[in-house]
Amino acid sequence: MMQKIVIKMQPKCGKCRTKAMMAAAEALGVNSVELQGENKNQMVVIGDGVDAAALTSSVRKKVKNASLEMVQEL
Repeated sequence: MMQKIVIKMQPKCGKCRTKAMMAAAEALGVNSVELQGENKNQMVVIGDGVDAAALTSSVRKKVKNASLEMVQEL
């Protein structure tokens, strides 16, 4: 099942944002990762069978402030 996962994060710098995107892209089942929002503070991940809690945890390791905002089936 395809899912759209939105993770809100507050990266301190561009390098932290890049690390978080790389961590999300490496997760199993992820098809695309993009940043949205006025300050590029929302990461939108689209994938098939992605574990949203594990994905948020891996992003939180790279960017200290990250929270799961939404999981939606497509």
